[in-house]
Amino acid sequence: MRAGLLQLTSSDNPEENIEQTRDLLADAVRLRADFVATPEVTNCVSMDRAHQKSVLRPEARDPTLAALRADAADYGIWLLIGSLALRTADPAGRFANRSFLIDPRGRIIARYDKIHMFDVEIDGTETYRESAGYRPGTRATLAETPFGKVGMTICYDLRFPALHRKLARAGADILTVPSAFSPVTGAAHWEVLLRARAIETGCWVIAPAQTGLHEARVGQQRRTYGHSMIVAPWGEVVLDAGTARDAHVVEIDTGLVAEARARVPAIATQPDWHGP
Repeated sequence: MRAGLLQLTSSDNPEENIEQTRDLLADAVRLRADFVATPEVTNCVSMDRAHQKSVLRPEARDPTLAALRADAADYGIWLLIGSLALRTADPAGRFANRSFLIDPRGRIIARYDKIHMFDVEIDGTETYRESAGYRPGTRATLAETPFGKVGMTICYDLRFPALHRKLARAGADILTVPSAFSPVTGAAHWEVLLRARAIETGCWVIAPAQTGLHEARVGQQRRTYGHSMIVAPWGEVVLDAGTARDAHVVEIDTGLVAEARARVPAIATQPDWHGP
């Protein structure tokens, strides 16, 4: 299977981001991708809640989702829309951070709402309170495809190994981790966490990422780390996309999942301890 990643620098203007994403998707198709994944918040990177309320749409009316579903059908490919920021009926007005798996007919096969909210203070100048603007999801998602079962996660979920173990024990061959990592935590933790999740589960890990300085018409600009990666089940990094906005495609062999798990059967082991 030829897996593609789109590394984007999305702005706070969803209409502009649609064009950037579709252009790079076309590049991935020219590179003969069978499956393509986009990063977290493909449609809008914004730090301003009022601006988000003015430009974001519910799932049924989101133009990015509609355009990319049509492209998946036109190209006949599987597409993971890493996530879209979407308006919801949440009483507090919070958005959803939702990932979509689209089949080659343009149908939505699976949805996943990010469970773990990025509420952190990295340093005196970089603080995030994702839960103030987004409602957390409550369910893990595993989807069936012709090339294996896909376990869907988003960004900060990466730091919670129990979620990935649960997906692997349920049969996941591939874990998707679309992200918009900060440069500070990205440099310190991104690669080692992706490799750890692959090694622990024996899964392929596909992690498309946002990169660079994101233009903002309203509010503060944000910077992200880039370095979209694909990691093999034995922990080898088979793709590091660096920091440029671009499309990348690599061949992956899902048969390596069974091979890695046979060598180290970690997910088949059920702990029998119940205390410290």
